[in-house]
Amino acid sequence: MGLQRSPSNKPNVQPKPIPETKNEENKVNGYSTTNEPIFLDSSYNSWVVKHPSALRSFDRMMKAIKGKRIVVFLDYDGTLSPIVNDPDLAIMSKEMREAVCEVAKRFPTAIISGRCRDKVKEFVQLNDVYYAGSHGMDIMAPPRAAKSSDGKNHNIAPDKKGSEVLFQPAKKFLPAIQKIYRILEEKTKTIQGARVEDNRFCISVHYRQVREEDYGMLEETVKSVVETYQEFHVTEGKKVLEVRPSIEWNKGHALEYLLDTLGFSNSSTDVLPFYIGDDRSDEDAFKVIRSRGHGYPIIVSSIPKDTGALYSLQNPSEVLIFLKKLAR
Repeated sequence: MGLQRSPSNKPNVQPKPIPETKNEENKVNGYSTTNEPIFLDSSYNSWVVKHPSALRSFDRMMKAIKGKRIVVFLDYDGTLSPIVNDPDLAIMSKEMREAVCEVAKRFPTAIISGRCRDKVKEFVQLNDVYYAGSHGMDIMAPPRAAKSSDGKNHNIAPDKKGSEVLFQPAKKFLPAIQKIYRILEEKTKTIQGARVEDNRFCISVHYRQVREEDYGMLEETVKSVVETYQEFHVTEGKKVLEVRPSIEWNKGHALEYLLDTLGFSNSSTDVLPFYIGDDRSDEDAFKVIRSRGHGYPIIVSSIPKDTGALYSLQNPSEVLIFLKKLAR
């Protein structure tokens, strides 16, 4: 059901700026949609034929989900908040928070981010959602009972604030992660614009503000440090190098784990997961949804890119509109 799509209209090959109007489909809602103006050129229009707008496809989606159970998964940076130079300033708007809150009242909702779980929760400030930080390596449930598909309660350890920590598959790596973090902080402090972020079960080295000529030196520094730790590897996201434990766990595994926790792992035909994300790391979750044969993987992008998503939204402003429509 969820994977069915109707063909879109033939694309207009003439570049056309997206207007900012008071119409709900185009309003900015307090967000800077991208760092640069968006133009619908021929390459983007060709791409969007393969990955239709989730807003324009919304009515078709709603017809397909009648009688189904919806579960919503959301990335944070670039999805619920705009991408910004300073990661500490990636603040979601009040309107976005209200939209996520309304969705969570109606459907099980999880936020899966590469960020530290505590940082994401600090940004979102909602209690009725699941939080999966460090690319799903640190999962916390709302304060309610969680059961797996076999009906048995999970062994849940509460954190200091009383919330329920469900799963931390990389816990044994914490001492090494802290050591690598301190080394990277020391070795990158002379590279102007570089920023090392402790995301608890992974480390992010941001280079959005690093000069282009210095990037090679930063990349070499990070990789040379990680090479001495055989149980870790480096991946790349949007202007960020990420150091992660080399375990078989990613956002796709986190999605599967949460579906099982919610009791939906054996209900693939009547459960439709929505996953909205903008980063390369979200592709693992898109792949899981497509393998299920039911659900809606949605990429957030204003430029053409290789993706396993079936639908698209251009920016957090469109994500906001989509979530408000879904809640209604």
